[in-house]
Amino acid sequence: MLRAAVLSVAFLSACTAPVAEMPARLPPNPASLPPMKSFPATQVSAPHRPNREIAQDFLDLAFRMESGRSLPVLTRFETPVTVRVLGDAPPSLGGDLAALLARLRREAGIDIRRVATNQPAHVTIEVMPRAQLQRLVPEAACFVAPRVTSWDEYRRARRSDLVDWTTLTRRERAAIFVPGDVSPQELRDCLHEELAQALGPLNDLYRLPDSVFNDDNFHTVLTGFDMLILRAYYAPELANGMTRTEVARRLPALLARLNPRGERNANRPPATLTDRDWIEAIETALGPRTSASARHAAADRAVALARARGWTDARLAFSLFAQGRLTLANNGEEALRAFLEAGQIYAARPETQVQKAHVGMHLAAFALSSGQANTALDFINGNLGAAVESQNAALLSSMLMIKAEALEMLGRASEARAVRQDALGWARYGFGSERDVRARLAEIAALSPAAPPG
Repeated sequence: MLRAAVLSVAFLSACTAPVAEMPARLPPNPASLPPMKSFPATQVSAPHRPNREIAQDFLDLAFRMESGRSLPVLTRFETPVTVRVLGDAPPSLGGDLAALLARLRREAGIDIRRVATNQPAHVTIEVMPRAQLQRLVPEAACFVAPRVTSWDEYRRARRSDLVDWTTLTRRERAAIFVPGDVSPQELRDCLHEELAQALGPLNDLYRLPDSVFNDDNFHTVLTGFDMLILRAYYAPELANGMTRTEVARRLPALLARLNPRGERNANRPPATLTDRDWIEAIETALGPRTSASARHAAADRAVALARARGWTDARLAFSLFAQGRLTLANNGEEALRAFLEAGQIYAARPETQVQKAHVGMHLAAFALSSGQANTALDFINGNLGAAVESQNAALLSSMLMIKAEALEMLGRASEARAVRQDALGWARYGFGSERDVRARLAEIAALSPAAPPG
């Protein structure tokens, strides 16, 4: 139930020059920055995978926690569900929460609405400074806890069975704790994942290529797969207190009703279980409290383990992606090979296009830094659609900044200015503060061979 801050879009720093001031690239004061952009309401795509596979995913998500502990029965709220917000919420929270609740009603069929702060609610979202949250739970960017309605309640109960999900037989109250002093995108991402877990699955699975219920954090908003899982969670065929066996018996007919297209490709073999040693290698590679050499060795181990198990899916690609990130600083050729192989794996399946876009950003950065402006444009233009569809403003703005530098290199200055202005609007949502926007733009500008020395 923790949204760990193990991944960000800030993957470029290891292959750039030291951050330089780029006054020609960015207006000199915050008032002259363009308005913050935000994504319109969109209908996400239904999952591409067969229902047989999705049924196994549902069971593993619903009856196990991230720690590996089993959950004895299915639990959910009795609808309608009410949500309230406490604390000093930034302006972006209201619109993003309203959009999320509308999607849950429309796509997952859950009767859910926001109520006033002074009203009782099933789910309380409490906003607080990040430092306060992480003093108590250092590894969490945000998290959800059962049976409490405030931070003070959670602090008193956090070492007791009161907040132990395995003791629930039904859900009646939950509290979500989110930081208010982060970028609008980071706050929105927390709302999506934690509200989804407050309502439904408590587990994350690395094998899922198309879900926020995956610690790779490529998906930042609820996907079509996630909405299908939540719709099944609240379907009349299921009820509080059902065991895994009872749910398993009802899932095939339930999923056939909710997702008829999933009855196709039923013979595709499901992904194998992900073993603990690979997960530990990935967590070490991406962990914040490990030396660079240990992280690099862990990424190499994850790649070796994935190959040894015969995986050819997103888990091998993610291992290669982590390896590429961690070798950027000292072995560009190895990093490039890892990114290229990861990109080929991601490109082969429709459900991994956002992952392919992340790889494409890296490859565009390589091309830009070697003076291949047209190649950089090809990588960016081929992946912008996935960045928009996934509603990842941090990724989108970074890609547009690379595109602007490539256009500048080709002498297309007016186009570069227009693209850069667009990038800044998305950066205000994706990165938040003016300082972070400036740092990202300077970092990417420094990729260009024509950039001034730092």
